[in-house]
Amino acid sequence: MTAFHATAVDHKALRAYRLGRVREQLRRRDYGGILLYDPLNIRYATDTSNMQVWTLHNAVRYAFIPTEGPITLFDFHGCGHLSAAIEVVDEVRPATGWFYFGAGDEAPNRVQSWADELLDLINQHCGGNHRIAVDKLDPMGVWALEKRQVDIQDGQQVMEIAREIKSELELAAMRESLAACQEGMRRMRDALEPGITENKLWSILHQTNIELGGEWIETRLLTSGPRTNPWFQECGHRVIEKGDLVSFDTDLVGPNGYCSDISRTWLCGGGRPNEEQRRLYAVAREQIRFNIDLMRPGMSFKEFSEKSFKLPEEFLANRYSVVFHGVGLCDEYPGVVYAQDWDHAGYDGMIQEGMTLCVESLVGTEGGRECIKLEEQVLVTAAGAKQLSTYPFEEDWL
Repeated sequence: MTAFHATAVDHKALRAYRLGRVREQLRRRDYGGILLYDPLNIRYATDTSNMQVWTLHNAVRYAFIPTEGPITLFDFHGCGHLSAAIEVVDEVRPATGWFYFGAGDEAPNRVQSWADELLDLINQHCGGNHRIAVDKLDPMGVWALEKRQVDIQDGQQVMEIAREIKSELELAAMRESLAACQEGMRRMRDALEPGITENKLWSILHQTNIELGGEWIETRLLTSGPRTNPWFQECGHRVIEKGDLVSFDTDLVGPNGYCSDISRTWLCGGGRPNEEQRRLYAVAREQIRFNIDLMRPGMSFKEFSEKSFKLPEEFLANRYSVVFHGVGLCDEYPGVVYAQDWDHAGYDGMIQEGMTLCVESLVGTEGGRECIKLEEQVLVTAAGAKQLSTYPFEEDWL
């Protein structure tokens, strides 16, 4: 097995592509620049990473990217050396943290210094354009920038649209993540025997991901037997028994920071699944196959929703939240819902060549013992959807 710490991906070229995508969206909207706090957006735009999970909830790291001009990364104290080899970052400065944990009652004062520093960069590098996109910002920061006549725009839209079309370099990075993820799945399958706990089985995927250069896992979605229904329970200390179904969703951020989002359902203890397990599995497998075959560039989200696989009535109450969603550095735009949910949760758009998507299925009766969870990661090509995930289904159950 390859150790993905030494990646084969050309990260310099990858950075140029991704930064170009961001700036293309800024120009299209006539924005002077973008302020990024979301660590996944910072990663996409600059390819820099520092304590990703911790900085998701501690606002100590941000980046300012002018539409035309030098990029300034504001990093946690003592961390400037982490970006020394990243050519797209022109300057690293210590971040000014004004969230309450870091600033306490001094937050109202520190946010003024923070805003003054940003305004100075905007005045220097944005050509008089004070229309600045921001992805995530607490109210005090919004008020401080607005007081300085900064016209705040929606940066999350900018970044989601920038991230939706993947280059060949991104696909190479994603395939390395998928290879690590699927190696972890193989090790989990080898370890699945009666008597193992859900937590211990799930830990194997984490261990493999870290060993092979991956980063973190977003959820804890592995359950067994009666804990598979209803879905979205997290793995726990339950001992998995012979004859139990084990369903899981990887949600894994692997090598290169790319997400591998695959779901499978297995049977513990060998032998044949019972008739009900096989019946549920056949419906889920057919839903995945049908929806992958349906997918074409140029199809609207609404058209896909209307034409997608029709779950039998008995499974609708337990249907998943989406029929497919985008995937890149994590779950991304778009998210396309079932036709039944369109009026209150749907939004339209277009399936495009170069999108990477995850096609979902969750099948189980309301109040039933078990659910089947399946999911495939695909690339949209001119000819339709091409599978990126390759871990086999339980074809002998069908």
